[in-house]
Amino acid sequence: MAKTREIKRRMTSITNTRQITSAMKMVSASKLRRAQVFVGAGEQYRNKLRQVIAQVAQASGQIFDHPLLDQREVKKAGFVIFASDKGLAGGYNSNLLNFALDQVQAAEARGAAIGIMAVGRKAGDFFKKRGYTIDLAALETADVPEISDSNELTNHIIEAYGTGYYDEVTVIYQQFKSAMSQTPVAVKVLPFDTDEMSGEQKDAPYTDDYIFEPNAAEILEALLPMYLSNQLYAALVDAKVGEHGARMTAMTAATDNATDLLATLEITYNRARQTAITNEITEIVAGADALG
Repeated sequence: MAKTREIKRRMTSITNTRQITSAMKMVSASKLRRAQVFVGAGEQYRNKLRQVIAQVAQASGQIFDHPLLDQREVKKAGFVIFASDKGLAGGYNSNLLNFALDQVQAAEARGAAIGIMAVGRKAGDFFKKRGYTIDLAALETADVPEISDSNELTNHIIEAYGTGYYDEVTVIYQQFKSAMSQTPVAVKVLPFDTDEMSGEQKDAPYTDDYIFEPNAAEILEALLPMYLSNQLYAALVDAKVGEHGARMTAMTAATDNATDLLATLEITYNRARQTAITNEITEIVAGADALG
């Protein structure tokens, strides 16, 4: 009987765990549906912004002196790393953070000092344990991000790059493919390269003739931070949607595993119970025979 009680306690514990993982799966699925509509929603807007920036730089024929266009020797590299605040998301964080560590170490090998801007508690904890300086820690980000969620990060990067604290800024995040697939990517966001942007416009069938009001420099002054903010927002959305998808997938697998384990334990419990009953009947019959 002791064995059956032990199995029953284990079955109760697994049932409770399954209820938790099932609830977490449903919550993550709900968050995924709400956030997924924003994936790629701003891509056309960002592409148009990029096109306008390139056309302004190309059509004006000027050499612009803007802090975000300043290309210099990389003495300090800044890395914006989007991870999650919580775990239970399968390999989402470990895959991303190991990829990010490779990128950071590659920058160190080139002789650059490192500054980490951690979005999500897991990123901050990971790099802090390895002795890196955390310049900015953005915790408890919204489950369904809005453009305002990237403003603090954008302002910090613009100020840090403008003052020469960073010579290069790279964003690392999990690019969303599907609920079951995310790919870690590294995208250099600063300095802007207007020559590269202008090169993308050379194959255009025609080029508009612009009249700038007040002037091209002031237009770029407004457009460049806007474009940076949208790049960061897109990375944040991909990271959050990927997190919800990874957690939903992990909790689905955990719930299914718990169900399979309960089925196995149910068979084991019934066999143990049947064995115990058989033994009791055998003992009763043996006792009756001894008295008879």
